[in-house]
Amino acid sequence: MSDEQREHGRDDAPGASPTDQHPVPSYAGAPAPDPAYAAQQSAPPRAPFAPGQPSWSPWGTPDPSATGQHPYLPPNGGGTALLEKPGKPRGRTGIVVAALIAGLVGGGAAGAGTYAFLAGDGAVPQLTQSGSASSGAAAAAGSIAAAAATASPSTVDISVNLGRGTGEGSGVILTADGNVLTNNHVVAGAQGPITVTLADGSEHQATVVGTSPSYDLAVIKIQGVNGLTPATLGKSASLQVGQQVVAIGSPQGLTGTVTNGIISAFNRTVAVQGEDGSTVVYNGMQTDAPINPGNSGGPLVNLDGQVVGINSAIATSSGTQGQGGSIGLGFAIPIDQATRVAQEIMQNGSATKPVLGVTGSVSGSGGSAGSGSGAQIGQVQAGSPAQQAGLAAGDVVTKVGDAKVEDFADLIARIGSYAPGSQVSLTVQSGGATKTVQVTLGTQPDKAATTDSGGESQNPFGGRGGLFGGGN
Repeated sequence: MSDEQREHGRDDAPGASPTDQHPVPSYAGAPAPDPAYAAQQSAPPRAPFAPGQPSWSPWGTPDPSATGQHPYLPPNGGGTALLEKPGKPRGRTGIVVAALIAGLVGGGAAGAGTYAFLAGDGAVPQLTQSGSASSGAAAAAGSIAAAAATASPSTVDISVNLGRGTGEGSGVILTADGNVLTNNHVVAGAQGPITVTLADGSEHQATVVGTSPSYDLAVIKIQGVNGLTPATLGKSASLQVGQQVVAIGSPQGLTGTVTNGIISAFNRTVAVQGEDGSTVVYNGMQTDAPINPGNSGGPLVNLDGQVVGINSAIATSSGTQGQGGSIGLGFAIPIDQATRVAQEIMQNGSATKPVLGVTGSVSGSGGSAGSGSGAQIGQVQAGSPAQQAGLAAGDVVTKVGDAKVEDFADLIARIGSYAPGSQVSLTVQSGGATKTVQVTLGTQPDKAATTDSGGESQNPFGGRGGLFGGGN
């Protein structure tokens, strides 16, 4: 999500750093139990499940290059993590935290009671409480509380048996009869039934309707239900940087968790690597609403309670791969994009993606790695939309519409934000001159995201070449 405010149609925001655009994948976790509390126990402390130590790795085998770094992703720095919760017994983290808080509160109450009995003439002071003027009243429209009250009944917890552990994420109810939108990485690799927990606490089985690997989206269907509360879907195109939003989901298994923040930027190029080693690149928006593993697939809503994004990934700070939690850099798939994909999956069992028909190399973008001068085209497929628009090998794309393109990954993300068949204007440097061309994007089934193949890679939006392998 090259979001940091290179929004579609906005050109006035600062550009993102290479780390912002292409974060390093890793899982986030949680701190160890408080040793002071553990020391108070009569038996040796029993450590709760450590979210930072998943029972399996979704990233597959590391790249065997000299650096051990995936060829597309940058050296260690900020990282992006998929937000599902692998290898975690359902609800255990929540139980441990609740027990710890209850223990601390109990100790504090005992101390306060002793103090009260020793005070003055031995009389125990009587404590009184008074509610606020809004107690018992409905939350004010446009407030965080109102947004949460509106969207929470349409948010579900998803638990998936992965064979090697249990994955957990969140989802958004789309229809009263049980269609739910979530991330593909939440349900990818599911073995056996998927368990969905509704806001009322009831559990139901679900099956996968279809997936969209290139967009990291999936639709599942809850079995044997009716009368559910569908979410109200908003418009991500109408959002503004600085606008308040609310995230709802099950971070670390804590179902129904509500956090809030703002829309931080648009057009962030997000690159994450899935369990099968494939790399997903999409155009997302950035938020500082705290989201953590387990928020994956849950809603990001505006203050009217309308879903404006699907929470999908977080950036982690340097040195915390596999260990860190939210650092205020979260990413969501815009709902305008997600709505189209979900509609196609519900109608056809699969989705489509746009085709431009060019290939390129990340290391060759703009002539040098990280130069930020555009996406250099390596090859143009015969008969493709790109060829029909007059694009040629060696041309450098610097904008898609009004959104800047700094490298080839940006080009993939920007093109992917459009629906197949859309007409898109590209700003291109060709032969020392700058021109604008109009391209009508093609279409193809979204069966798989990027997959490596002998040094060559499949471009998720059409074409073959050294996109991630550096083969061009």
